Amino acid sequence: MKLSVIIPLACHEQAWRDLLPDLAALPAECELILALPQGSAPLDVPSTIRQVSAGSGRAQQMNQAAGIALGHQLWFLHADSRLRPDTIPALLRRLRQYPDWLLYADLVFADASPWMRLNEIGVWFRSHVLGMPFGDQGLCIRRKTFYELGGYPENVMRGEDHVFVWHARQRGIRLYPMGACIVTSARKYKTEGWFKTTLMNVGLTLRQAWPEWLRLMRHKA
Repeated sequence: MKLSVIIPLACHEQAWRDLLPDLAALPAECELILALPQGSAPLDVPSTIRQVSAGSGRAQQMNQAAGIALGHQLWFLHADSRLRPDTIPALLRRLRQYPDWLLYADLVFADASPWMRLNEIGVWFRSHVLGMPFGDQGLCIRRKTFYELGGYPENVMRGEDHVFVWHARQRGIRLYPMGACIVTSARKYKTEGWFKTTLMNVGLTLRQAWPEWLRLMRHKA
């Protein structure tokens, strides 16, 4: 099963370089695509790593990368993600079991502070119980299904991954945890403040979730 790993990059983003060694455990037939902001100069990377330049928005970048992907499955990773040794094996195992489902990882913050542990619990509840995993949880979906859903919505300022998950649920796509963790950075919580960042994220989530939940209920009616 060929897997395309897509990593959207911000301008002057460098965190992805630390992620590359973690991806060395991928099977040889998998491909890696870096989605650059439009106008960015090509990066000095091995020729085996594909690059594509698209609009400044992350949704546009990921959609453009998905458009050139050769894999049967698309795995979207944030640039500041880090993988544990069991992450890729767990994903490949779940893909063999549930190839038609939308898979996601659990999230662990690199900052081990008690406050961030609360966020980890919140992420687990949001994704496992409420069915709302976010993009930093490494969403993985069949390429054909991704196209049928219309890709990531490009008409939202933030939370395109959140809305995409709702679109999948509204079309009857099941969600399933891959049974492993992705480690992510807590730098935004450090720079902007834990309470402010958490409150802002919860507020945005609720504003986006309410109309999408209503659409889901109408689909089920």
